[in-house]
Amino acid sequence: MGLDNPTHIALLVVLLLLVFGAKRLPEIGRSLGSGLREFKQSVSGEPSQPTLPASPQQPAQEQIAPADEQRL
Repeated sequence: MGLDNPTHIALLVVLLLLVFGAKRLPEIGRSLGSGLREFKQSVSGEPSQPTLPASPQQPAQEQIAPADEQRL
C-alpha cells in the first residue's frame, strides 16, 4: 500500500490542488527544489557554480538633466 498505484498518485495531486491551489504549487515546488539543492551542496561541500574571475567594471554614465530643469 504505497504510491505505486496511479490512482493513489492522482488522488494525491487532486488533494494538493484543492489545499494549495494551482498558483501556489509551482512556488512550493521551486522552494523544495532549491532547498534540496542547497542541502546537497552543503553535504558535498562543492560550490553551486564555479566562480568567474572578476571582470573590469565599466564606469557609470553621468545622468543628463532634463531640458525643462536647465540651470541658469
